[in-house]
Amino acid sequence: MPDVLEKVLELTWLIPVLPMLAFGLILLTGRKGPGQGAYIAIGAISASFLLSVCVAGWAVYHAFSGHEFEPFARSAVWAVVGELPIRMGFAVDQLTAMMLIVVSLVAMVVQIYSIGYMHGDARYPRFFGYLSLFSAAMLGLVVADNLLLFFVCWELVGLTSYLLIGFWFERPSAMRAAKKAFIVTRIGDVGLFLGLMLLFWYAGSVDLKAIFSSIPTMLGLTVSLGSLQIPVVPLAGLLLFAGAVGKSAQFPLHVWLPDAMEGPTPVSALIHAATMVAAGVYLVGRMYPVFAYDEASISLTVVAITGAITALMAATIATVTNDIKRVLAYSTISQLGYMMLALGVGGYTAGLFHLLTHAFFKANLFLGSGSVIHGTGTQDIQQMGGLHRHMPKTHWTFVISTAALVGLPFTAGFFSKDEILLATFRHSIPLFSIGVAVAFLTALYMTRLVALTFWGEPRTHETHAHESPNVMTIPLIILAVLSIVGGWVGLPPFNWFHHFLHFGEGEAPAFSWVVAGLASSAAFLGIFIGLAMFWKRVISPAFFREKFDGLYRLLVNKYYLDELYWAALVVPLFWVTRTCNRFDAKVVDGLVNGAAYFTVGLSILQGWLDKWLVDGLVNLIGGVTKLSGRVLRYTQTGVLQNYVTVIFLGVVVITLAYLYR
Repeated sequence: MPDVLEKVLELTWLIPVLPMLAFGLILLTGRKGPGQGAYIAIGAISASFLLSVCVAGWAVYHAFSGHEFEPFARSAVWAVVGELPIRMGFAVDQLTAMMLIVVSLVAMVVQIYSIGYMHGDARYPRFFGYLSLFSAAMLGLVVADNLLLFFVCWELVGLTSYLLIGFWFERPSAMRAAKKAFIVTRIGDVGLFLGLMLLFWYAGSVDLKAIFSSIPTMLGLTVSLGSLQIPVVPLAGLLLFAGAVGKSAQFPLHVWLPDAMEGPTPVSALIHAATMVAAGVYLVGRMYPVFAYDEASISLTVVAITGAITALMAATIATVTNDIKRVLAYSTISQLGYMMLALGVGGYTAGLFHLLTHAFFKANLFLGSGSVIHGTGTQDIQQMGGLHRHMPKTHWTFVISTAALVGLPFTAGFFSKDEILLATFRHSIPLFSIGVAVAFLTALYMTRLVALTFWGEPRTHETHAHESPNVMTIPLIILAVLSIVGGWVGLPPFNWFHHFLHFGEGEAPAFSWVVAGLASSAAFLGIFIGLAMFWKRVISPAFFREKFDGLYRLLVNKYYLDELYWAALVVPLFWVTRTCNRFDAKVVDGLVNGAAYFTVGLSILQGWLDKWLVDGLVNLIGGVTKLSGRVLRYTQTGVLQNYVTVIFLGVVVITLAYLYR
């Protein structure tokens, strides 16, 4: 069996290539393809999933075989720059195996779900083509063994996210959201590109393995910025993290993600669970040797603080948001902050374990929200209520995934979130306190979401809710099961996941009843208050809105960060562009038009001078010559009588002149 798996590893390159081929085939066949392109996309990603399972099986076997784990890699020379060969290939290790399963599984489930959700859409084949390209880009990023291929796939993820967020581009809000996501993430990508170039310059290679082996020799090197000497490795880590901040929507570049909800719900599920936002966390995990160069790493400190701020900020905003998809969007931002917090405090395994479990329950929550929108026609939770009667499958799968997100005992989220808080507790009590506060807020806003959406009585009778078709509910059931059992690989005291994926952490940390008790107490308190406020109504939400009106308005307006960016960046940019436009219109165009008018006037004057002066003189000379010729021709008539007459007249004139002199 291991030999068979190792032979399958040679086909790892097909995992991203198959969805890429599906994208091209869907573009060629359009609506004439099987299932109008849907079956092509699903068939390709299913094959990628099966290959990913084989790759993961090989990784698990070697991780638990008792032998040293050796990553599997294949590459070939792609180009030669000067004397430097640039190789392209793929590498498979534990992190690669885990991410391949997450990305391919979630992408497959989302594409099956999309058959029902996107039914009847005018651009149905194009949607599945874009989904295939999106999946191919993320899978290519995961298996890349060098910086160049990694960055190409990274940017392709950004491009396809732009196409999918703005899929319904006829809507101005979708068009603006796509542009906002593309521009904001490009800001982070500038830092990422500089970080990659810095590592390439000092390591002399784009190969990840070669770069990681060069880290010890790079620790003593510095970059000169004027009189300032900056260590290379910390600077590279901070620049790389800038890319992660953009892609994973961390503060302050998080503002694009809530607006990305303008895209179709399956896109939201894929972005939030397994592809785009997961890419930032994966980047930090993949490049962890650059971050964790020592215990006092500046890079990791920045990662931890940024993650804590992001987690707390997004969780507070989610408590007052009424759009069902935007609540989940802010929840994603908060949970990504959790992952970054774990990675920043040295909890490599904990952060990536939460990435795994979060993919299952957050994908289910987004697909569940899509089922609600499909069944009600609205996204405003204030207009819902009582949906559990009409949508029982959606309701129960949503509740199960909510329990996992909140971190209730024995759900997937309980084990991964507990590991994050345990790692944070051992590193910093203030950061741990923020983590517990976020656990409380997560329980509060998710209880609010479930209560207002599914429980109580309908708050409007204009919506006629109905359960979604099986093609949409079966993926919900699959993900709901994974939301429970997906975390059992981290079940203490065995913690198979830690044994499988770790970064110099040694043995798995012992289960802490104190940390688990605090986290669970915070979660149950949030649930209790949420039920009292939004289900039983024994506590009035209006009381808190009136009592803390300033805070409420601050949260409703998302800390005014969009307004701040608008005032600090967009308005000045518009002023600059308008000023440049006026300068172009008045000065540049004025000079060009003035030169043109001067040239036209000069040409008119030149034409007039040429016509009346130059041509006039020439014509005058010609006329005089012609007239003279006409006169003189009478002197050469050839008639003798005329000559005698002229001679006679000449003699008369001469005689008279002599007589009267």
